[in-house]
Amino acid sequence: MTIKVIIAKDFDHMSKVAAEIVKKTILQTLEEKKEFIFGLATGNSPTGMYKHLAQMANSGEFDSTRIRSFNLDEYVGLPGENPQQRMLHPESYCYFMIQEFFGFIEKKFIETSVPYGCLIDQQQLINELDAHQEDWSELGTDAGKSISIKDNSASEYLKWIKETILEGYAQKISDAGGIDLHIIGVGGRGHVAFHESGIPFEGSTVLLVKLDDNTVANAVKDGHFATKDESPRYAISMGAELVYKAKTVLLLANGERKVESVTKSLLNDPTPDVPISYGQKYSEKGGNLIYVLDKIAGRELIANKKILEQKGIELEIKNS
Repeated sequence: MTIKVIIAKDFDHMSKVAAEIVKKTILQTLEEKKEFIFGLATGNSPTGMYKHLAQMANSGEFDSTRIRSFNLDEYVGLPGENPQQRMLHPESYCYFMIQEFFGFIEKKFIETSVPYGCLIDQQQLINELDAHQEDWSELGTDAGKSISIKDNSASEYLKWIKETILEGYAQKISDAGGIDLHIIGVGGRGHVAFHESGIPFEGSTVLLVKLDDNTVANAVKDGHFATKDESPRYAISMGAELVYKAKTVLLLANGERKVESVTKSLLNDPTPDVPISYGQKYSEKGGNLIYVLDKIAGRELIANKKILEQKGIELEIKNS
């Protein structure tokens, strides 16, 4: 099992440590091939790291013009009359990446890709799902569900979503040679991107996810959307199985809200209830998994370091 847990002092220290790991991996990869394929996440956890990486790129510490990136997820159903308006909505993940990372880099990446959620008209999706209930099924044991569209769907719209939006994004990643290093965060219940608790690992490449009511309510509560009616009800997301096909997966987590899911993901057996626990299976197959946590998120792992040692998981506490 190749899992390393690094405990940093605080958010800024975590961000610096993670940025150094990414820079080292970029430089090593670019010695071996022409392009570095970078998997990216949104959310608060990677924002500090992104600032450090942009500074490194701008000072010439690595060549950003040899990087191609793929983001984990994007909403379906953002307010807007057309895909362009939805893509430029302040809560779109495309907008987030420009604001938090891409906009700071002077020499741009070869290409940046975000799942094609903004191309989908949410109301048309809902109408097609209602009209063609035999063409799809729900996967998952909790409130958030993956919508599995059957082959040869009678609905041309659902067929287009399956082939172009979902399979098309997965194929684009494959055509690029797969992801060299994937940044991920973690939700409070251990979910990665919109691969929510209870959605099966197997077959989870690129998913159409129906968001649970709690996710929608939290988006309003946190101020991302004014009302539930404005908050998206669906999302496109890489699934855990696809995320953990990257050569290296770097998980960032900080703060009290992440303690339980981070702890369960490594101390307990893998389960779809905690999607990031799939990382244990990934490491058993030879994947390189690194957790970089602040001392709050890593608190229970430090307390159970003997169990980590028994499982062959390396724990490093950085004080500087």
